[in-house]
Amino acid sequence: MRPLSRVAPEWWDYTTLDRRILDDAARLKPTDFPGMARPGFAIAIYDTPEEFYLAEALEYIAAWRTATEAEPAGICGPIGPTEQLPLVARLVNALGLDLRHCHFWGMDEWVVDGKAAGMDHPMGFARADMDLCFNRIDPRLRMPAANLHFPGMDAGPYIASWATAKCRIMQGGQGEVKHWAFNDPPKREGRWKDEPPPPAEYRKLTTRVVDLHPMTLMQNARTSGGGVVQNVPHQAISVGPVETWRADKVSIWHAGMHDNPFGMRLTTHMISRKIEDSAVPMSLLAGHPNVQFNFLRSAIGSCDAEMH
Repeated sequence: MRPLSRVAPEWWDYTTLDRRILDDAARLKPTDFPGMARPGFAIAIYDTPEEFYLAEALEYIAAWRTATEAEPAGICGPIGPTEQLPLVARLVNALGLDLRHCHFWGMDEWVVDGKAAGMDHPMGFARADMDLCFNRIDPRLRMPAANLHFPGMDAGPYIASWATAKCRIMQGGQGEVKHWAFNDPPKREGRWKDEPPPPAEYRKLTTRVVDLHPMTLMQNARTSGGGVVQNVPHQAISVGPVETWRADKVSIWHAGMHDNPFGMRLTTHMISRKIEDSAVPMSLLAGHPNVQFNFLRSAIGSCDAEMH
């Protein structure tokens, strides 16, 4: 029988893993990271925030440059980090990049009072994409509104949109509960009371409304609301593994704001060693054929004990 979570006993999460996996991850040094790469799992490390966010923004440009009328293409992008978004708009405008055959998929959105957060919600993800990026693009270059895909309570249109164009890259961050988008670990109940879902079962999940793990609530209160956890919605709509596996490449950006040095070590270790466990959803990307982890060097940090 696996141990109970140390932070949320009614849920699965990484604290329920075998202690040896956790200890092996904690021992990793920054110099170990390049050697964790393997075929299908690349690792890039950037020395400055400027390099890091420019590289992230350039993935948008690279994906959109492949789009043609005969073969429209695009990128799926996160809110968290967001620093790349204004850079994307600047690059599009400076290059005069015509986006008429390009697409964009938002990864996720909050659910507030049974509805997807609207453009008037201060923490809304679609609002952030529009304010920080798409509304800053020259109107002559913008993609058609129909090519902007944001998930809603009826996930059908969003899921169907993945068949209208090729997703070249799915970008993401990593949350403290080791998710991409809001693919959180499941509750410890029903069929999954004694063991978390097998990886193959979890990968069947598509875009859906999810209940958010307590770690996710605390993280988003910290990063987006000054710690005011009571204002963080407890549900969200999230792109699923099914859509993720439709992307040619999954690119995860570790800036050190949404997870910590141990978390970055843990998922790097698990994906490198192909240790898949749905209590650590990010680890399931070990089964995707083309994943890249991108690190800001200063964020890798240390797992040594240090009093503050």
